Amino acid sequence: MWSVRNVTARAVRAAGLLASAAALAFAGGVSGAGAAVADSPSPSAGASEGGDAANGPTEAGTSFRTATPIALDQRATASASTGDYLYWVLPADTGQRVTVKAKVTLPETARHGAATWQLDVYDGLRRRQACQYGVTTKAAAKDAGTVELSCTLRTVRGWAEQWANDPLPGNYYVRLTVVGLSQEDLGQPVQTEVVASATDTGGAQAVDGKLSAPLVPGAGTASPTPQPSASAQQQAADGAPDGGWSSGRWSDRWVWTAVGGVLAALAGVGGYRMTRGSGRPAHLPPGA
Repeated sequence: MWSVRNVTARAVRAAGLLASAAALAFAGGVSGAGAAVADSPSPSAGASEGGDAANGPTEAGTSFRTATPIALDQRATASASTGDYLYWVLPADTGQRVTVKAKVTLPETARHGAATWQLDVYDGLRRRQACQYGVTTKAAAKDAGTVELSCTLRTVRGWAEQWANDPLPGNYYVRLTVVGLSQEDLGQPVQTEVVASATDTGGAQAVDGKLSAPLVPGAGTASPTPQPSASAQQQAADGAPDGGWSSGRWSDRWVWTAVGGVLAALAGVGGYRMTRGSGRPAHLPPGA
């Protein structure tokens, strides 16, 4: 028959093998994710400085319904008059933390006073989203040449309560306008640039649950039949990012859960070895 010591030794060896396998699987997953990130295209300096300006939209909408669709890491430009409301719309998926940056080139003509510009971001339900950090309202002196604004949203969640104002996957509307200006300066021409980028926060911000449909226009109605003459920008306005919406089920929390289970098993076996006695006494009293 096997002794307690032999059984414990076999359990420790089995737990060690499980820990080694989990460590190898985790290392492979991390290296694979790193390779995927390294292989994925990233916006170059030329693109941010105007390399993709020809491919980006050169006009902005004037309301939520006419918002110009843009993609992530795509620079959108527009010529407008001071006092106009400018709108763009972009997709944001589960686990992404979106940063929107806007730059306004002010006219070189003499101005009568300072101008205060504001950048707002709304979700698919047209709820204004709070920014984690960034400058969303900034005053430009009357001799300033440009004004720059930015807004970094909270991480997009896969699911939330109905009463919550959490950012959910779907379309996000960007609005840029002047909120403080001298009446004599209304109507002066300005040039605007908007760029939106996103970073993947991973399982650290992941939550359980999933929306039945992303918050995009027409999500609760039947999908209309696509027209052959529909443009690429009109299709992008429907809300689906490149590659489609994520399922919201898989995250690296599964890997950490598995590793934590293996470590808990090793801790239990180690605690047993430290606290167990020396076994059955060698000399038993008579009648034992």
